[in-house]
Amino acid sequence: MSHIVQIQTEVRDPVAVTSACHRLKLSEPVQDTFKLFSSEATGLGVELPEWRYPVVCNTASGQLQYDNFEGRWGDRSHLNQFLQVYAVEKTRIEARRKGHTVTEQAQADGSIKLTVQVGGAE
Repeated sequence: MSHIVQIQTEVRDPVAVTSACHRLKLSEPVQDTFKLFSSEATGLGVELPEWRYPVVCNTASGQLQYDNFEGRWGDRSHLNQFLQVYAVEKTRIEARRKGHTVTEQAQADGSIKLTVQVGGAE
């Protein structure tokens, strides 16, 4: 039984990965080949709190590789938070690139509401 998990979320922008790490006060992501439990993965390594192995973002394919042994080696909520903040940062980058303004509102349920205003730069 393998403990390696691949998810469908596409993480393709190294700048947004770095921004998400800064925002979450995580270590700077590093491009390298990382040892997981029984394999290796190459890409941008993100060190999540209390995770035994890094989450490795292959920005060419958009795929993530990690090994958290079904939650025993890392709380999935940290990965979900990273993915949420990555999506926010990627949205900000793309909106600004097109000259739009982005506002953000934290919701009571932990979600984040983004409003993109077309035409106004931040």
